[in-house]
Amino acid sequence: MKLIAGNWKMNKTPSQTREYITKFLELVRDVKNTEILLCPPFTSLCVAGEMLKDSHIKLGAQNCHYEEKGAFTGEISLSMLKELGVSYVIVGHSERRWLFGETDEMINKKVIACLEKGLRPILCVGEKIEDRNAGMTLKVVESQLKLGLSGLEDLAGKIDIAYEPIWAIGTGTPATPEDAQFVHRFIKEFLGDVRVLYGGSVSPKNAKDFLSMPDVDGLLVGTASLDPESFAQIVKASEGE
Repeated sequence: MKLIAGNWKMNKTPSQTREYITKFLELVRDVKNTEILLCPPFTSLCVAGEMLKDSHIKLGAQNCHYEEKGAFTGEISLSMLKELGVSYVIVGHSERRWLFGETDEMINKKVIACLEKGLRPILCVGEKIEDRNAGMTLKVVESQLKLGLSGLEDLAGKIDIAYEPIWAIGTGTPATPEDAQFVHRFIKEFLGDVRVLYGGSVSPKNAKDFLSMPDVDGLLVGTASLDPESFAQIVKASEGE
């Protein structure tokens, strides 16, 4: 089943989250063949968890800490997330890597911790524009996969990968569906049977084109997920509407 995930990033207060979910639930009530995931900010997880607990929509977090508890000011543990109804965690998003200095070693610890807690990580990988221009896309992605998944085996059904070329995120200039297919095929050949999502300037206009590619198993949507009608259109593109 394809996965359509909405990453709200640092957007929406709890009251705005309540308003969004009320509308969104109605818009996607007839969706049967697509897995839907909402990833609001930490402050909205409690509201979202209560509203989604009896629905077909999954709840995800945008980040986590790999330690169970302790003196880690400002961090959130996986046990805290799980109690709120979270089942997915985005790990290694490029904004965490480049803006907050997350290393592959830290990301690997988060992936391992998610799996140990029974949560499903979505590991994000992708290249910068200079890597792309130098023909290094696959080398960069391979390195991120090797380091991020170090020490792990038999990942089918336990983890998802999101390919997000950094030069396409939030720029309005997505990769082409063919670009995405090329990298997704490489990831599957490298890892085996894992679900691979595309992210980077996904919109209602291009969602169907990406989803038509044989190795694009879903989408990780940023800006376009902030509007319930826009995100519902993307979900319905996965349903063939």
